[in-house]
Amino acid sequence: MFNERIDKDEYAKLKDRFTCENFNAKQWVNIAKEAGCKYMVVTARHHDGFCLFDTHFGDFDAVNSAAKRDLIAEYVEAAHQAGMRVGIYYSPLDWRYPGFFFPDMYRANAEEMKKQTYAQVRELLTQYGKIDILWYDGGEDNWLGLGGLMWDYPKGWHTRGFDKPYTGKFSWEPIKLNTIVRELQPKIVISQRSGWMGDFETQEIGFRGRPKNDRPWELCTILGGKAWGWTPSSANQIMTLDSCIQLLVKVVSQDGNLLLNVGPKPDGSIEPAEVQRLKEIGDFLSKYGESVYNTRVGIYDARWGGTTITDKAIYVHILKVPPDRKIKLPFVSQKVSSARYLRDNSMATFIQSDTGISLINIADKHTEPGLIIKLALE
Repeated sequence: MFNERIDKDEYAKLKDRFTCENFNAKQWVNIAKEAGCKYMVVTARHHDGFCLFDTHFGDFDAVNSAAKRDLIAEYVEAAHQAGMRVGIYYSPLDWRYPGFFFPDMYRANAEEMKKQTYAQVRELLTQYGKIDILWYDGGEDNWLGLGGLMWDYPKGWHTRGFDKPYTGKFSWEPIKLNTIVRELQPKIVISQRSGWMGDFETQEIGFRGRPKNDRPWELCTILGGKAWGWTPSSANQIMTLDSCIQLLVKVVSQDGNLLLNVGPKPDGSIEPAEVQRLKEIGDFLSKYGESVYNTRVGIYDARWGGTTITDKAIYVHILKVPPDRKIKLPFVSQKVSSARYLRDNSMATFIQSDTGISLINIADKHTEPGLIIKLALE
């Protein structure tokens, strides 16, 4: 809509073709569980303003589309039944409002857009029971709640002053908004993209490493294709299993979570090739989940892989076996009582000294996407 400058009223007619006939919330949740996910985040409303939930702020939603269904209600119910943590994505950004782009010039319009955000956030947090994550989008870390979100504008707009922070009178009042959120859902976790710092940092597509401020963080990136939504080429551009595992290790060894996006097809189903890749990730986690879940930050070394840590063990994720089949790890005060390969529980050779831990004669990877050695700590 935005890139091609489609007339908003013409674009709105698409809802009459939105049947979503193959959408099955339980199937979506099962796919996520089989992938080893502990939480999901579903886009309740993106920047075009179309809602997958029943909103009373206008009728641009799934209930008033050809689908005639509240898809968020179905998703939340299925997730609750399966014991999956529930995340909802919501974008305050709305391309239909001139007041988003020029809040001073169209002040009343900007205020109406803001009113919509407050109303719809309230709907999402009161209509469906417990929500675990509110994943805002539409702005970067430096919003500062000033309105006029200088985000994702076409190249060249900077020559007209659009690269400067907004300093006008309009404000989203993010503290006020999220105070309401906390009152409605006291234990909800909030992303930082509402103009307030939130509870966790997000990195999008590009991995930038662990935040220097030590805040909880998450990397969100795309499993298939180059777009967040479905494209005809999505099935042909899926990350390899090795790439997925490498990315997962890179993130968890830096104390992060990985949010891996799939764009469902127009009928509501998910590409079979993406489902298969997710299942393969799940197979890996079913074998080696102890080295990922409930672990904390270790080290990451691009030459060979990374480590994750618990009170009782260090997990060494070897993505690329060094030519000399040796890895040197930093010093730890606890004594290592044993070193074993997780794949078959066979012994690994190590030497512990005052200068660190040396793993030697490391085995080959063979067909595994990664090789993991568990160092048990006394």
